[in-house]
Amino acid sequence: MGKPVNLNRYRKEKARAEKKARADENAVKFGLSQAEKDAVKQRDGKTRRDLDNHELEE
Repeated sequence: MGKPVNLNRYRKEKARAEKKARADENAVKFGLSQAEKDAVKQRDGKTRRDLDNHELEE
């Protein structure tokens, strides 16, 4: 006979694998890489600074 299988462990591993697959799909669909996020953050910060520098003071 073969080695006994822990069905709870199998079920949990399967659920983890499905959750990771769904997360990977969402990352591709909606996410940006860390480098892209940093570039967007820097660009937004520069735009905000440029606009703040062009405000008229009363």
